[in-house]
Amino acid sequence: MADPDTTAMVAVRNILTRLCKRSGLSPERLRTTEIDVNPLLELPTIRRHAQHTGLPPHQAVLPVIRNLARQLPPTHQLITDAELSLGLLRDNPPDGIDLNRLYAHDLGERREYLTTHWHPLHEALHADHIPAAPTVRSLRATPERRAFTALAALLTSPPTYNATPRLGETIHTSPGTLTVIGDAVIDHIYRVDHIPPHGTSTPGRFVQHPGGKGLNRAVAAARLGLDVRFVTAVGDDDNGHRILDYLHSENIDTRLIKIIPHTTTPVTAVIVTPTGESSAISCKDDRVQLHEHDLTDPDIHSAITDTDAVLLTFEQPPAVIDTTMYTIRGLPQRPLVLVHTAPPVSAPQYLYKHLGIVDYMMGSTRELDLMVPEVAATSGPHIAQQLRILGVRTVCVIEGFACTARSDRLDVDIPRYNDAVLSDSPGAGAAFSAALAYRLLTTRRPADEKDYAWATAAMVATQSFGDVPNAMPLATDIDRIVTLASQQQ
Repeated sequence: MADPDTTAMVAVRNILTRLCKRSGLSPERLRTTEIDVNPLLELPTIRRHAQHTGLPPHQAVLPVIRNLARQLPPTHQLITDAELSLGLLRDNPPDGIDLNRLYAHDLGERREYLTTHWHPLHEALHADHIPAAPTVRSLRATPERRAFTALAALLTSPPTYNATPRLGETIHTSPGTLTVIGDAVIDHIYRVDHIPPHGTSTPGRFVQHPGGKGLNRAVAAARLGLDVRFVTAVGDDDNGHRILDYLHSENIDTRLIKIIPHTTTPVTAVIVTPTGESSAISCKDDRVQLHEHDLTDPDIHSAITDTDAVLLTFEQPPAVIDTTMYTIRGLPQRPLVLVHTAPPVSAPQYLYKHLGIVDYMMGSTRELDLMVPEVAATSGPHIAQQLRILGVRTVCVIEGFACTARSDRLDVDIPRYNDAVLSDSPGAGAAFSAALAYRLLTTRRPADEKDYAWATAAMVATQSFGDVPNAMPLATDIDRIVTLASQQQ
């Protein structure tokens, strides 16, 4: 009789190799495939992660497999990463590697690119030994079998995946649903020692990566375990498809994303200094944006009306904001409404009619001050008071890794955590918004001081000079900062 452990490993290996076909492994593929994936979904490692995060099993598979694949030797890691399209190298893209081809929609193209770039890919993983590059035909024999056997062995071993329960009170086991309406762009990130004065220059480094206020918040919320629906528009170009691939790798539903033919995806230049402070130059294209009629699409309308919360950025066209707010206002039981002010429309007074249904408004003092141009903000509490007079239920002023929150229920000031070594971070605002949404949807009550403290810790967890969405933390990262802070008191 075969060893049960060996039988389980072989079954899982066979499932994984079949899932390589077409675009690779994804929650949607697991949900709709004709392959019997139950042996994979029922693995203790998968079930444990699903239980701790509140994710359904088909959404828990990808983060577990990505984590375990990183533990494989370089050759096995590269084969499983490319063939399942796990996107492991997206976190730190190697120079000279075309990730769009390595993670192409077609398995044959992924195999071809892997074999032709065998040596530089191994060098990117700092492999001590690089075996001879296989042909596509020879890759499909022994190397693939060994790689997927190793990955299946990790999956069928006793659970070791790091998915600790959240700190604090008991929460609902099911994650909430969050609909994010905001921009998705390609960020051109310039890391410089300082902003050069007029007529001078400074050395710097350049990377590009999917970003945007909407995308960053969607990724941050998905990493915390929320079921994220993202409504945005991208161009029908390589950058647009790169954004879709990235969102796909982060378990975010991309079916509500509008792809606009014959257009290029907008770019934002982000200049980041060693202190983490940043400036941005937004290059918008009026053709690549949502329009009022898009929100009448049945699927998008359902995403707004049948959700636990809507997170909206005020960078959207006025007609889109109008339609969203009027739709929510007319619901018998409306979702929570969270708003990031972003740069609002040129006449923010136009938005005042909607502020009465905003449950939480977030932004820096400068961003919030733009909402009330007639009255110059003298402090965070001052601008919070002005916006509450206009109808906002809760205002959160977030900057410098600190939070000032004002509502009818409480006044909260969360100081800067001692673990914050930078002055700021480009992704801090997105992390705060997502973390607060997570706390609101899992505790099912208005935010209290502990929730604001947790969301503030999320900002600290984003400290990096890398790509903004890739700096978005897991719940365990935030918990660690909260725990360390409590031990220091």
